[in-house]
Amino acid sequence: MGAGIAEVAARAGSDVILVDVDATAAAKGKGRIEAGVRKSVEKGQFDDAAAKEILSRVRTGTAVEELAAADLVIEAVYENLAVKKEAFRKLDAIVKAGAILASNTSGLSITEISAVTKRPDKVLGLHFFYPAPRMKLVEMVRGLATSDETYQRARRFVDATGKTAILAQDYPGFIVNRILLPMINEAVFCVMEGAKPEDVDAGMKLGCNHPMGPLELADFVGIDVCLATITGLYENLRDSKYRPCPLFVKMVEAGWLGRKSGRGFYRYEQ
Repeated sequence: MGAGIAEVAARAGSDVILVDVDATAAAKGKGRIEAGVRKSVEKGQFDDAAAKEILSRVRTGTAVEELAAADLVIEAVYENLAVKKEAFRKLDAIVKAGAILASNTSGLSITEISAVTKRPDKVLGLHFFYPAPRMKLVEMVRGLATSDETYQRARRFVDATGKTAILAQDYPGFIVNRILLPMINEAVFCVMEGAKPEDVDAGMKLGCNHPMGPLELADFVGIDVCLATITGLYENLRDSKYRPCPLFVKMVEAGWLGRKSGRGFYRYEQ
């Protein structure tokens, strides 16, 4: 996600620093950006000169200190509240006063994340969707203390990327995952009760005109990520309708995580 968001920002004209504590991971991220830009050239979306200019705006680093002068920092670390809080503590101490700190979380509390900083008014959620260069949506999420100025500045950035912004309330799952994950979870219940994954997906694609079936999507996103998200909804909202399907749990225990592991609801070549 970090590389995808960096590519989106660079295409929009921003100078970008892609930071990862692992130099190899940072280099791979830069490589993914280069590959994405090359594909756009091959499709005739822009020429070699424009591609070169876009790539010149992106550099990599391994130290958070390299973000000190940034106007906007978008965090895209693992979807874990404790990990994100620690990232924001570090960023708050390093990044210049007045800069916006944004989280790409898909459903964790922006208010709780912002509370570990000394600038909660300058913290918000900017939830890009995977893959960020292709997906048109960004969920913008205001925490309890997010200022109007911060929201408007962030909105101008999102608009400049060509994405469509929607404003979500700061409750678990926001809008998209609040609706999507219960659907995926219910699809898993159907499989547990004997339905074939192919039939479940065909039903939603042909009966509801979805471009991808819920189980195909779960494999694409990652079974472990889906389980963590639906579990978070269940634990935070304390509503039984979000109870994770036991089959979800078993698949994660078995290491069947979807495309990235070679097996989920379907099998994939490694």
